[in-house]
Order: sequence, then structure tokens, then C-alpha cells
Amino acid sequence: MKFAKSPAWLVELFQALQPEVGGAPRKMFGCPCAFDNEQLFTGVFEDGLFVRLGELERKELLALRGAKPFAPMKRPMREYAVLPASMLEDEESVKGWMRRAREYVATLPPKRKSGAATRKRRRSA
Repeated sequence: MKFAKSPAWLVELFQALQPEVGGAPRKMFGCPCAFDNEQLFTGVFEDGLFVRLGELERKELLALRGAKPFAPMKRPMREYAVLPASMLEDEESVKGWMRRAREYVATLPPKRKSGAATRKRRRSA
């Protein structure tokens, strides 16, 4: 599936704020994202910036005008929401939501390795 490229200004915004928020930068969907505890917690996709939140905080965010569930393949990802476009002009608000997302994933168990790494471990055991 081919995705629309994120605007340069949004990628630059994310790359400027992510080091302040923390986490490990990586690419996903061909876009910059950040992980902590081996869990994806924020990133850029097409023309939006998304965050991963617990249920109450996600409901709080989705109550804001312009916020929406994150659905990169037309199917919403359960714990993720896209920040309202109007919020992207307020760096402190964006960082606040990014921090809340990082705090949330810190409460989750580390993600298990899958695929080739798991098969390799099984063979060596």
C-alpha cells in the first residue's frame, strides 16, 4: 500500500520536538516515529502527528475538535489518536501529548521480539 508523503514542515516539527520528549527515533510507514520500552508511542503519518494513549487520555484527546483515531490502513489502531491540525502550531501542547504517550508506553510490558530473532533464539536453545 502506498501512503502520501508527509509535508516537510511536519517532519521537521516532529524531529525538533522528539529529542526533547525522548524515546528512540525510528522510521515506520516510511515516516519518523519514536519508541520507548520497545513500544511505538508517537510519530508522523501522512499529514498528521499521532500518539498512543491509555483509554482515558485518548478519550480526552478525541474530544478535541479535529482529533481523530489513527487509521493508517483505513482501520483504526486501538490505542492511537491523531492530534488536531490546529494544535500543531502550539509546540508545547504537542510536546505535552507526546510526553503523555511516552509515559503511557512506559507502563506497558516490553514488546516481545518476533520473526527472525525469535526463530534464531529457538534454534539456539
